[in-house]
Amino acid sequence: MIKIGMMIGDRYEILERIGTGGMSDVYKAKDHKLNRHVAVKVLKQEFSENTNFVSKFRVEAQAAASLMHPNIVNVYDVGEDNGVYYIVMELVEGITLKKYIEKKARLSVKEAVSIAIQACMGIEAAHNNHIIHRDIKPQNIIISKDGKVKVTDFGIAKAATSNTITSNVMGSVHYTSPEQARGGYSDEKSDIYSMGITLFEMLTGRVPFNGETTVAIAIKHIQEEMPSPREYVPEIPVSVEQIVLKCTQKSPDRRYHSMAALIADLKRALMSPDEDFVRIDDPDESMATRAVEPRERTEIKKQARKKEAPEEELRLKKNTAPKKKKPPVYEEDEEDDDEEDDDDSRMEKITTFLAVLGAVLIGCAVIFLVGRTVGIFDFGAESSQVTMIDVTGKAEADAQKALEDLGLKTEITYQESDSVEAGLVIDQDVKAGATLASGSKVVLTVSGKADGSQDSSQSGIPVPDVTGALEAEATATLQKSGFTVTKSEGFSDTVAAGQVISQEPQGGSRAASGSAVTIVISQGPNAGNKVAMPDIIGLDPETGIAILTESGFLVGQQEEMSDAAVPEGKICYASYTAGALVEPGTTIDIGISVGPKAVTYSYQEPVPSPADLDPEYREGTECTVTITGQSGTEYMKTTVTSFPITTVNLHGMSDPAGLITYEYTVEGAATSTTDADGNVVSTPGEKTRKTQQRTVMFTAEG
Repeated sequence: MIKIGMMIGDRYEILERIGTGGMSDVYKAKDHKLNRHVAVKVLKQEFSENTNFVSKFRVEAQAAASLMHPNIVNVYDVGEDNGVYYIVMELVEGITLKKYIEKKARLSVKEAVSIAIQACMGIEAAHNNHIIHRDIKPQNIIISKDGKVKVTDFGIAKAATSNTITSNVMGSVHYTSPEQARGGYSDEKSDIYSMGITLFEMLTGRVPFNGETTVAIAIKHIQEEMPSPREYVPEIPVSVEQIVLKCTQKSPDRRYHSMAALIADLKRALMSPDEDFVRIDDPDESMATRAVEPRERTEIKKQARKKEAPEEELRLKKNTAPKKKKPPVYEEDEEDDDEEDDDDSRMEKITTFLAVLGAVLIGCAVIFLVGRTVGIFDFGAESSQVTMIDVTGKAEADAQKALEDLGLKTEITYQESDSVEAGLVIDQDVKAGATLASGSKVVLTVSGKADGSQDSSQSGIPVPDVTGALEAEATATLQKSGFTVTKSEGFSDTVAAGQVISQEPQGGSRAASGSAVTIVISQGPNAGNKVAMPDIIGLDPETGIAILTESGFLVGQQEEMSDAAVPEGKICYASYTAGALVEPGTTIDIGISVGPKAVTYSYQEPVPSPADLDPEYREGTECTVTITGQSGTEYMKTTVTSFPITTVNLHGMSDPAGLITYEYTVEGAATSTTDADGNVVSTPGEKTRKTQQRTVMFTAEG
């Protein structure tokens, strides 16, 4: 029984319970050896009594302890104290993604994709170390107070599923993959499926499949078609929708092949959300069974007859008995026989000719294919085939260069357009994906006047007029027209709160596709005469203070702060964000950047014996101990025969964490046998070289 104030492992003081789950309770604790706060996850009693589960649990937790990544909750230690099995982890002050979604109802597309990228980077690091999570869900993703996303509970799911722990213990079945629901083999692609469900929930505020029982939900994962997130939130971009659908394909082979591929598409979706670039591969398409058409059936029969006729004729001739002496015949009969013999001779010649011709053609084809493979028959670039690409929407010069790089020629025609910016390709006469010979000509239709000139007053696409519209409606209208939206706030006595006061560029004018349109959102009448906080980040302190004073604010504390993003000597912090409406006379604190802070670390703790990691280790055995940082830098290497090592005094290290590696030899038990003379012969045990590792955290030097 865990009580507040008790010590676990002679070093972790339990301070408070901060969470509970199906398998464990989580406590905040103080590590008295390293003088820091940690999270201690304690297995519940029913699992602690299952020796098979505990054994697998320790192995998986130790494997997870080898993972060190900014987007993973690091595991520091695994242990047991009087029947209490526990894991010591990094303490992350923050909120689970599940609670964050519940708090905000649903996340914006940009925020959801950004969180997914960070989570996937942590999962990718685990996959690269051959560790599969198997229980990805919002409850196992934590968002820290500084906005960093961290995935937790690596390795625990594998220990649990291998011991048939029920789904109510393992967590929600809402995120499980079809292969996991069937109880079959699961791999990295199972994590990709669960990540797709998690992204769906972030975007829509709900899970795709629900039901009264876990079995009903699991069956839906196996049988029902995945709904599109755009059914619930229509403004979700097509690229993000396709990413979710590709992640959640029923067949693992149709999902992303790796987390790296998923991360690449998520990053591209951030840059080009409305671009339809996601492709879902179907590995079975080329081998799919289809009905044979009547025309094809007839052709197959003809070919079969042609192939069988010569063989059947030769077989019949071979099996025919020798001709007997013919009886006298009439003259007419002799003529008939001669005609039959002539027909047989003619057929035999035709058959022989066709056989020789077929052999020659087959031989030529083989020689030609082999020659092309080794480069003998190279007829130049003009005979090679290329696949057409999509250049619509590209600038004229860029499109021409892309096609010329493929070995194609281009012809340009111009067409005036109200919807496509001048100078961009409207259409191409050869569709993307088509195969054509190198050197072929492709006709491109470019937006512009017939003479190729571009009227600057008519360049770009029309900007919709959204003044007076509600904020959400205005944003959707502009984004649908191909613009990005920036917002600011203002007061108005005539425009109701939440509606657009003005916009720049003005409605009815033209602007480049993808450019920003700034809209000012009404806050209603300025009853308190509030003032918008100016943007002073990156300015000289003197300039920033002058702007604050002119705006009616007071300048409070001025502190030096480390900031890698803002140049030294510039303002890097203000107590109110730019654009916020603040009462005049409010005191504004500012921070002055001193540049990035160089952080070094030290380690002065005793190095414990490897005996607690490996019961086979015997005290007094020679052991080589190496301390390395997470970057691979070696900071200490020594050989000892006794533990603990109390002379460790490392300073100025660049890594915040690292590994202690033990290398030693263990000898098995000796065996005794009796020889033919009755003498006892003793055989020494087999010697084995072993390696053990433990993760350590270094202390930041002030």
